[in-house]
Order: sequence, then structure tokens, then C-alpha cells
Amino acid sequence: MRITAEAKAETRDRIIEAAAKLFATDGWDNTTTRAIATASGIAAGTLFNYFESKEAIVAALMSESLEEAQEEVRKRRGRGESLEEELFSLIWAELRSLKRYRKFLTAAAETIFSPVRQAVPGTLGESLRVNHLRAVEEIVAAHGPLGPLPALTMQLYWTLYLGVFAYWAADESAKQEDTLALLDHALKLFVASLNQPEKGEIRNARQPQRSHRRATAGRRRRASK
Repeated sequence: MRITAEAKAETRDRIIEAAAKLFATDGWDNTTTRAIATASGIAAGTLFNYFESKEAIVAALMSESLEEAQEEVRKRRGRGESLEEELFSLIWAELRSLKRYRKFLTAAAETIFSPVRQAVPGTLGESLRVNHLRAVEEIVAAHGPLGPLPALTMQLYWTLYLGVFAYWAADESAKQEDTLALLDHALKLFVASLNQPEKGEIRNARQPQRSHRRATAGRRRRASK
């Protein structure tokens, strides 16, 4: 009997949901593809018709969550936020969307964002990276005629982003205040690398320290809501 596209989509969603529950309860290392298949109600071999590995399942899960967060930020665009503030909103919206998966993301991300995997276009971490950087470039383009950002600039951004992501995954501070502080500093480094004053709000080191503290506190209050 031929399986319809709708049935395939339902099976795929069932696999992702079952895997997320097992990762959260049994842990990343203790969860096998066989266990995921059993929890999904399919044969072990059938699972590989949908996903090549545990990491591929998590990458799909992350992709859906991140796309929802990116769309949320797009809908809010045009509210007068500075470049730094809008990038902050994007990243924090993404991390917020992944929060329920935080327990197992650290272990999975080590493989998903491996440089070896990134070397192959269209696979796991590379697809996530490309989609995220596309959202970043949209935001930057909306704040000035910079044209395509240099590869080195985007590599700087991605390095900073991965650092924030890794820190967030293990951050146990109250309301993840430490991650918010790290994100704030990382974005200042990135925006400074663009060498573009942001409508009188971002002046790199020239901005008065008191104004900087007020802006940072405001972003943290919004992020904690």
C-alpha cells in the first residue's frame, strides 16, 4: 500500500515528538534510535527512512522551533528598535523557543555544529546556520545600505552566536541573567565590527555608560517576561 504524503508527515512528527520526550527523560546518551522507533510505533529500520541519526532528529526539531521564532521577530519588525536590539530580540526569541529542550541540546549540538558536518552544504548544522544567518542579514539590511556582509564578519558573528548558545545551554543563573549579559556584550562586539552608528543609539565605546546600562536593563526586562 502506498503511503500518502500526509501519513509520512504524521509519522515524521510522531518521531520528533517521541524522541524529544525520550531525550528529556532518559538523557541523550541513553536514548537509542531503536527506543525512538518503538516509542513512535514504527519498525527500527523504518526510522532511517525519515532520519539518518539522533542528531538529524534534533536538527529537525531545532529547525522548526527556530523558524517559528524568526517569523515572530519578523512580524514585530518596524517598531523602532536599534540594530543591536533587534538582533538581541531574534537570538533571545530563538533560545526561548528551544528552552524546553535545553537538557539534551548541549550533547546534540556538539555533533550538529561540528565543523566537519558544516563542510557539507544542506546537512544538519549547516542548514541551521544558513537559515539563522539569513535572518541576521535581513535585520542588518533593514538598518542601512551595507550590502552583502563580508564572510569574515559573518564568521565573527557565528562564532559569537555559538559561544552564547553553548553558555545558555548550561546556564543555571536566575532567569539566565548571565546569558543575557553575555549576549549583550557579544552583540556589541558584532555591531562594532560593522562600523555603523545606529541612529544615535549605538556609538560603540562613545556611548555614555549610564545610557548603556539603561538600554541593557531594558532589554533584560523584556527578555525575562
